[in-house]
Amino acid sequence: MEPRFWTKNYDYSVPTTIRYPKIPVQEFVNLAAAFQPNKPATDFYKSFITFREMRNRILRMANALVREGVGKGDRIGIALPNSPQYVIAYYAVLTAGGIVVNMNPLYTHDELAFMVKNTRMNFLFTFDMVLPTIGPLAKEMKLKLIVTKMADFIDGFGVSTARDLALEPDWLHFSELLESCAKDVLPDVTVTPDDPAVIQFTGGTTGIPKGAVLTHANLVAATMHVCLWGQSTVLNYISKEKVILLGVIPYFHVYGNITCLNVGFFSAATQIQLPRFDINELFEAIGRYEQITFFPAVPTLITAVVNNPKIKELNIASKIGVFNSGGAPMPAELIKKVKDMGIFFSEGWGMSETASMGIINPVMRPKAGSIGIPCPDNDVRIVDLDEGLQDVKLGEPGEIIIKGPTVMKEYWDNPEETKKQLKDGWLHTGDIGQMDEDGYITIVDRKKDLIIAGGFNIYPREVDEVLYQHPKVKEAVTVGIPDDYRGETVKVFIVLKEGQKATAEEIIGFCKEKLVAYKVPKLVEFRDSLPKSTIGKILRKTLREEEMAGSKK
Repeated sequence: MEPRFWTKNYDYSVPTTIRYPKIPVQEFVNLAAAFQPNKPATDFYKSFITFREMRNRILRMANALVREGVGKGDRIGIALPNSPQYVIAYYAVLTAGGIVVNMNPLYTHDELAFMVKNTRMNFLFTFDMVLPTIGPLAKEMKLKLIVTKMADFIDGFGVSTARDLALEPDWLHFSELLESCAKDVLPDVTVTPDDPAVIQFTGGTTGIPKGAVLTHANLVAATMHVCLWGQSTVLNYISKEKVILLGVIPYFHVYGNITCLNVGFFSAATQIQLPRFDINELFEAIGRYEQITFFPAVPTLITAVVNNPKIKELNIASKIGVFNSGGAPMPAELIKKVKDMGIFFSEGWGMSETASMGIINPVMRPKAGSIGIPCPDNDVRIVDLDEGLQDVKLGEPGEIIIKGPTVMKEYWDNPEETKKQLKDGWLHTGDIGQMDEDGYITIVDRKKDLIIAGGFNIYPREVDEVLYQHPKVKEAVTVGIPDDYRGETVKVFIVLKEGQKATAEEIIGFCKEKLVAYKVPKLVEFRDSLPKSTIGKILRKTLREEEMAGSKK
């Protein structure tokens, strides 16, 4: 079998290898500002910032951070939804030499506290609506906040002040900090491709989050993979002035960070930014443009769009060029519907540890049911589950391992997990797949018990641990079960302590206090006992198999 034999199936314009520029990620901003200075970089509720204006704000914020004491290698948290403020904060931190720690702003106190403590960050960008959670955390952990209000960057709403938001004396107001610094030159900080750029938290078999350290080189490579992979259907037909992408998936997630934010600047695309998924806001945004070039999404989002009765009225079929799907497999019927509409699509596979990229379907030759073929310069092997290093035959299942330019440097401050997952440069993914004679890979199972619901990764052990905190719960286990809309949904099985009574609503309400919404169980089943192995381990797999069997009846 020839090395990288799958490259024969690349679209005609995709290179089999790439000469990656030796630049830090923030150089994308300088490139776009130099060659498309007057084109809008962002469209945030019909408020526009051009690439040149965006560069100016990024540089001023970067210099303000340096003035506040941020130095090279300092970890700076960003807990913001998609917005101009996220863009400014992200590239400003990198320009100042810092490392971005991406954080879901809707996480609970305990989830956020772990990240703050693990990375030892000193500053955190956030916004007013989540201060009830993040404010007490900041006081507790002596964390300096930089706070904004989303409407501050929407024309006609005015700009808030630190007094308006009742900020603590040692916290900073985003817009006031920006206005306080007129210095718009590059800070005197040297950033190399091998320097860490982002710490992206992910879970694991233990349920304890791990911070994947992604270098500038990782992010540049991942961004180029996306852009070069799609150029046959995008750049060959559309001029730079008309390239527009829809930024709905969160930028704090590695998928959105690469395919929306960084791709947006590298391709000089106007990013239509939506801080949340609201179908009416989404359709309003699409309706304002002749065409959306690129729409990164997850299957649940694509389903909501193509099944909405307004699609004919808004002529959606002619407005979207390419759907990109990630996070979970696209059902066959959804793929057919998208293709019938004349919209191109590509779906693929990636992890936080691979900067979201790794394996992807060719745009012009996708294979339904497959996650595609390895991206340029990636080596992928399917290895024996027991031996771990012995390749299996084509068509046989095994663990997917990957080596390439997007594979992370390490797990932050976690040499033990790094050693387990990275062996001689090969990342052991924990996903079980099989490769056909053309190099297309299909996911057949998961070595880990990961649940993927609506494109979000949910680690059952994390939910289990919350359930065990409930005073009435004796035993509990969490499984992912099939769901037509979300791909999977979260179900928990519970054995109560003797003499106790509880309702499903009580359990769900308890979890809502300790978990972000997408991790909260949707279904609760009470049992007298749970299946166990001979050593007393609860058999999560048995329960999931029962649910799978029941769903087929």
